[in-house]
Amino acid sequence: MTDAPPPNDAGPAPRPDRAGDTADAAKPTRPAGLAPQRAPWEPPPANPRPTTDPRPTTDPRPTTDPWPTTDPWPTTDPLPAQDTPRPPSTPNVTDPPPLPTRTVTGPACVAPPDAPPRPAMGPVLPPEPVDHVGSGPPTYEAEPTALPPADPDELDDLVADTVLDGARYGCCTLRAASMRGDSARFRGEPRRDSLLTARFGVGEHALVLVAMATGARATPGAHRAAAEACHWIGRAVGRSHARLAEDIRAGRRGDLKSGLHRLTDRSLGKLRASATEQGVDPEEYAATLRCLLLPADPECRTRVFFGVGAGGLFRLRDGEWQDIEPRAVDSPGEPVVGFGALPSETPEGDRLTMDLGIPTPPSPYEPALEPPREPFRFRASVARPGDTLLMCTGGLAEPLRGEPELCQYLTGRWSGPTAPGLAAFLADTQVRVKGYADDRTAAAIWEA
Repeated sequence: MTDAPPPNDAGPAPRPDRAGDTADAAKPTRPAGLAPQRAPWEPPPANPRPTTDPRPTTDPRPTTDPWPTTDPWPTTDPLPAQDTPRPPSTPNVTDPPPLPTRTVTGPACVAPPDAPPRPAMGPVLPPEPVDHVGSGPPTYEAEPTALPPADPDELDDLVADTVLDGARYGCCTLRAASMRGDSARFRGEPRRDSLLTARFGVGEHALVLVAMATGARATPGAHRAAAEACHWIGRAVGRSHARLAEDIRAGRRGDLKSGLHRLTDRSLGKLRASATEQGVDPEEYAATLRCLLLPADPECRTRVFFGVGAGGLFRLRDGEWQDIEPRAVDSPGEPVVGFGALPSETPEGDRLTMDLGIPTPPSPYEPALEPPREPFRFRASVARPGDTLLMCTGGLAEPLRGEPELCQYLTGRWSGPTAPGLAAFLADTQVRVKGYADDRTAAAIWEA
């Protein structure tokens, strides 16, 4: 009987379908995966060839990835069960080696509840735009509904629902907008506010004018009167822009005040003359007027405001709104009255005429007294870097003074280092407040 070949024999394995292999096929075989038996004192073979794959069929490591790709630390829920650390146990040969610890950083990483808070990343963003502020939504719809009636022979008389403009000169950025109020949009009435932005001159000697006017309420030609008021003051300032720009750079406050007072009187006087030519009552064909002069010289930060009538002048400085609307009296003893009229009494209280309390008929040799008019308002101020100056008509000035939430909203929107774009500025100025439905016209200046 021949000996069986050694376990490491490299010869071919016997095949039972060949003759002479029947005896070899009947021999018992070792179970697969077991090494050949040897004596305890025999050394192991030098290079034993494994009969099967020595790697285990199952991975002894946990099936859950210790470094998951998703966020393992939600903000509210506790840690997942697979990430909960196991209690300490007695190490044995079957336990895998401890895994290294790594720190995951990036925008998707959220700190665990017991970790210290991380510092804020990046600048604070302004609040999102809103449709309205206050106690509730306004009564009217937010978008225009009815168009004003049109005359086929007077199409130039039509007024757009909204106008928008902007510019940048020197160290200031201008944004201006005028829009119909909710009430006018609902009733199909034209916009009574008018806006004019114009530049006179070139280079550093140029002068930028922003003029806005509001026609009388409940009058058919209110929008025409407002447009004429802006055009008249625009012509007057444009013809005198060189002298005005020089006075602004030189700081001649007295010359500016008296000169602009005369230009305003002439412009509104021509408006009253136009009403007389049309056969309309001058009190009905009237308008308020508010103007702002901005020199294009980057070395000059003087901003000049002047006008007649209701509205508002505000300044956003260091995160707080300041109402800087000039008063009817600039200083004690200097009453500011419009159109060259004399005061009724002196600062000491003495009447300029003796009033005996006896009614007298008007003299046929003297013209009838004109009704009292709004005082002329003037203010020249020096801007600081970071300031935001806002001039507006009564449609925006009244809600700013009456609704603190609107001031807070605009503070968050306009306190950034740069001016908003035209679309963003329009969205901010048309934020509605319940109870205020008039036309809105606003011009804001951001100082670099």
